[in-house]
Amino acid sequence: MKQLLGILSIAFLASFQLTAQETVTPAAPASKAVMTLESDVVDYGTIDQGSEPLRVAKFKNTGTEPLIISGAKGSCGCTVPNWPKEPIMPGETSQIEIRYDTKRVGAINKTVTVTSNDASGNKVIRVIGTINAVAQEEGVPEKETIFEKPN
Repeated sequence: MKQLLGILSIAFLASFQLTAQETVTPAAPASKAVMTLESDVVDYGTIDQGSEPLRVAKFKNTGTEPLIISGAKGSCGCTVPNWPKEPIMPGETSQIEIRYDTKRVGAINKTVTVTSNDASGNKVIRVIGTINAVAQEEGVPEKETIFEKPN
């Protein structure tokens, strides 16, 4: 009986040791696509109200795998990005178009966040500049035409 109890004790302890061992699963390999921005700032400079709203942020895939941009989002509705939907192959360059509502007056300080398979994560592009108000032209009001009712 003592032998049976001893064998069961050993089997019981061995089962704990087996469950305590960690199973290590290999980590998924990191993407080897790399988005290298020409500049992480898009500067509108000082422009007049209503000026051309389009600017571009150029970049290159300096990695060894295709770069896939899954999205780009402006920090507000006045900053609208348009990104390439097709993969950018290693060594290729492309651009993200950024439109800012130039009808707004004052300082520009916005961001565009680009989501892709870049191994380092999201890229943030700063959008800066100043929009000056344009003076409204004062015209001579047109003469009102009064129609008289015939008698």
